[in-house]
Amino acid sequence: MISTEILRSAKHIHFIGIGGSGMYPLVQILHGRGSYITGSDNNETETLEAVRNMGIKVFLGQRAENIEGADLIVYTAAIMDDNPELIAARASGAVVAERAELLGLLTAQYDNAICVCGTHGKTTCTSMLTQIFIESGEDISCFIGGKLPLIGGSGRSGSSDTMVCESCEFKDHFLLFHPDVAVILNVDADHLEYFKNIDNIIKSFHTFASKATKALVINGDDANTLKATDGVDKPKITFGFGRENDYSAVITSKKGLRTDFDLYVRGRKTAELAIHVPGDHNVLNALAAIAAAEYSGVGIDGIRKGLDTFGGAVRRFQKIDEVKGVTIVDDYAHHPAELACTLRAAKGLDFKRVWAVFQPFTYTRTRMLFDDFVKALSIADIAVVTDIMGSREKNEVGIYTEDLASKVEGAVWFETDHELADKQTAEQKEYNFMQCVDYIAENCREGDLVITLGCGDVYKAAKLLSKKLRGEI
Repeated sequence: MISTEILRSAKHIHFIGIGGSGMYPLVQILHGRGSYITGSDNNETETLEAVRNMGIKVFLGQRAENIEGADLIVYTAAIMDDNPELIAARASGAVVAERAELLGLLTAQYDNAICVCGTHGKTTCTSMLTQIFIESGEDISCFIGGKLPLIGGSGRSGSSDTMVCESCEFKDHFLLFHPDVAVILNVDADHLEYFKNIDNIIKSFHTFASKATKALVINGDDANTLKATDGVDKPKITFGFGRENDYSAVITSKKGLRTDFDLYVRGRKTAELAIHVPGDHNVLNALAAIAAAEYSGVGIDGIRKGLDTFGGAVRRFQKIDEVKGVTIVDDYAHHPAELACTLRAAKGLDFKRVWAVFQPFTYTRTRMLFDDFVKALSIADIAVVTDIMGSREKNEVGIYTEDLASKVEGAVWFETDHELADKQTAEQKEYNFMQCVDYIAENCREGDLVITLGCGDVYKAAKLLSKKLRGEI
């Protein structure tokens, strides 16, 4: 484990995989605190360009010599043990830390660390809460798993004692954090390649809740959340649609992406509010953010302004384009429950047809949650399934796109040689995306919604479709 002293003494911090969604906000925070940073990554991305624009040196390609001069080297769980930079780092004598260790250390340095966890909704809730604090005038720090337009990225270093931190349960990373206020949105079965079953997941969330020093903000409607927090001797603030919760909501209207609702606090109507991201699940995210903000002293005017100006985090039902009467949206949903929520929300809007363009993420998740993926994708009018993105995994379970897509009625997919699919080359992925884009461009109609879904790089397909429909490619 690394210590607080290393953050004070490190003169040069190097990030292996600096363009990752969990690395970029750390880079922004530490850069804001004055640290000298370098990094490396294997693929050019918009994030790498943003990092370079901060004046940070980025190496394209990962080689042992890239770490030269660094006294703290940070890597992510996606970096394999045979990565040449990681091998060199471990042999260099420098301090080497996994990303979550460093983030956990940062949370311990704030007197009001609000750590937002849950299987679904973390990024949206964390973004909402960040927007509320900033719009109310508090100079907070934050770590978000997605990009928030208000702060021009996903991390921020502020001068106050408050930090808002998205806290992921993957491989128990959130147990390295030091929450003062723990927000638990929901507890569901995910990352089963690590946890094995829902009981182990509940135990981990219980441990996380027990680490809170001040209070818990929890979903009172979610049975697994209630199990996870049972016996934790901390003040509990509940939220949900059930009127017995401390914070509850009654939805009064839905129009386009806007949802209006009445806010009830401990049974009394206290405000009429609106959010500008669709779906009942986002009302729950707003309730959690409201409860955490009020606990931290933010007034209703600041809360209203934050919600009124929040248009969603990047890749959370993010509108990419509207061309020839076709609306293109991108969303990070990658778990079956998230897919179902997002697609139901989309179906509740006034579009003629909803296209779901889904990129499965990791072979083990696709295999373990197979039937749930089939049910979720069946909500769409038309499902288009890309090749599976293996990410940190090798395809040891032998599952391919056709196995999933063939079980979804009317789904579209394109046969890929299994050996090519397993290699995960950038050229093959782009070719596969273009196959999907060409099909959609030929078959979509005015009034359709096309939504790309997944936590990999399927957003590229949304942008390619925009260009295709505009005649730019």
